Amino acid sequence: MQELTRIEISKSALEHNIKAFKQHIGDDVILAPAVKANAYGHGLVGAAQVFLDAGADYLCVNAPFEAKVLREAGIKAPILIIGYTPLADLTEMIDLDVELLVYNLETLEKIVEIGKEVKVHLKIETGNNRQGILYEDLPQFIDLIKNNDFITLNGVSTHFANIEDTEDQEYARYQLENFNKAITLIEEQGLSPKFKHCANSAATMILPEAHFNFVRTGVSNYGMWPSAETQRSMNGIDEGFTLKPAMTWKTTVAQVKQVKKGEKIGYGCTYEMPEDGQIAILPVGYYDNYSRLHSNNGAALINGKRAPIAGRICMNIMMVNVTGIDVSLEDEAILLGKQGDEEITAEEIAEWTQTINYEVTTRINERIPRIFI
Repeated sequence: MQELTRIEISKSALEHNIKAFKQHIGDDVILAPAVKANAYGHGLVGAAQVFLDAGADYLCVNAPFEAKVLREAGIKAPILIIGYTPLADLTEMIDLDVELLVYNLETLEKIVEIGKEVKVHLKIETGNNRQGILYEDLPQFIDLIKNNDFITLNGVSTHFANIEDTEDQEYARYQLENFNKAITLIEEQGLSPKFKHCANSAATMILPEAHFNFVRTGVSNYGMWPSAETQRSMNGIDEGFTLKPAMTWKTTVAQVKQVKKGEKIGYGCTYEMPEDGQIAILPVGYYDNYSRLHSNNGAALINGKRAPIAGRICMNIMMVNVTGIDVSLEDEAILLGKQGDEEITAEEIAEWTQTINYEVTTRINERIPRIFI
């Protein structure tokens, strides 16, 4: 059956981004790309395999089901769950040889009850106030780990609150101070975590003191900059560092029809045809997570030209004004990516819908096939 819409993922772009990070951090730092949220919409298993083939050392996922999917796909590389692992799932994850990020004492207590060897990474609260262990609570975690030989403290981590949206790294360095304080306490108490990590994409690029010996790169693995601020900062550090977007979202023209000047298009009659012309029907809608905020706001590419969205985005279809464009039934339309000399980027789409590039790719319906080319 022919797919009316599909996502094409460029393997060479993904490989380029991983190799760029490997070169930037050096051989002594572990590269652990995040493949959570269906690899930021790019396809969990496919992206993970490309990353590993390109030189990644670890994989980071958010949830147990993602780790299980990777293991069932035959991926044997180290996997770290950086989100919450329910107590009921701990035995299965341990049996799958998955490493666990821990920030609840109850999780360690359950691991003790299970009595199987496991590698854990403690998540330290340093100023983001999401997941994390408060400094004053850290001794309880240290004592429990020290008194149970089958628990290995493989890492200590934290996460930055404000490194992407600013060119001032004062708060990030404040968090680094708190992180180093926690590491000192852990080591003074006799534990020696193998890995120390806190760097996301932005920190990996612009804050070398945050590398330690392990970085968790995210959105930039897929060729997207975390923010304009990060890109500007990186240009001042390493102008040779480049990213290549990997995703192209394609669909098919399902109808071309003539419409007279003044006629209304779509629900609510929100678009009035400015002149005699034609519209094309594209079989993509908000079910596919092509946001309803695109209504009368945005464009698709058809035969290398921009076709403005006409009317409201529907559940399963959308309309574009193709007046002046040579269009035929089943021509290819691009919703995200390049066609000819034109390009629609995730950043541009994010501007149309007042969000961020992360959300644009991550929320695309998982039922749409991801084809690695």
